[in-house]
Amino acid sequence: MKRAVVVGASSGIGREVALLLQERGWTVGVAARRQDRLAPFGVAMQIDVTTQDAGHRLLQLVEKLGGMDLYFHASGIGHQNRELHEDIELSTVETNALGFTRMVGTAFRYMAAHGGGHIAVISSIAGTKGLGPAPAYSATKALQNTYIEALEQLANARALGIRFTDIRPGFVGTDLLNDGGRYPMLLKKEHVALDIVLSLEHCRHVRVIDRRWRVVTWLWRRIPRYVWRRLRL
Repeated sequence: MKRAVVVGASSGIGREVALLLQERGWTVGVAARRQDRLAPFGVAMQIDVTTQDAGHRLLQLVEKLGGMDLYFHASGIGHQNRELHEDIELSTVETNALGFTRMVGTAFRYMAAHGGGHIAVISSIAGTKGLGPAPAYSATKALQNTYIEALEQLANARALGIRFTDIRPGFVGTDLLNDGGRYPMLLKKEHVALDIVLSLEHCRHVRVIDRRWRVVTWLWRRIPRYVWRRLRL
């Protein structure tokens, strides 16, 4: 039996991945802030990753599911914030940094104590460079990239048998981008979800989606800092 927990499954990429895993024979447990959106799944729980009991509730969900072989973290928020409104920046950090660390850390400790598993997260190409239109978003995505890399090194050093996949999509057409901003090369969530599931099956370590965005991020990394900080994005 393959058992997966998907956190952030009420809409968007998380929901699509959960449905695909279920179609492929996985037993899937799902969680989100909005439990009313989780009806298609038999094992579900309301979890808000920003609350202190979120890790405990994750373990309760795992117990209901009968175990966890895959933890998939799709919970996150992001907004363009050119005026640097404090509430947007802080809520982004609370969800994408503190909530992320809380949930992934809980999954790591569970798998360390239960013979290993697979941890996969949706981060973003936004972690490649600091993006002026979305400061907290790009900074927290860079944190996620580095955190997963560090956990992979830690798991290998401790011979824990935990695999990791860092999924970095470009802009995806989900509710997250309904903020009036302009987003080039928009990806369909169904195509992204299929790419993710295939990446999980092939145990990829890092996956940038799609080919166009792989080229873009390759170019971004090669732009000197003195040029990058003067760009008007």
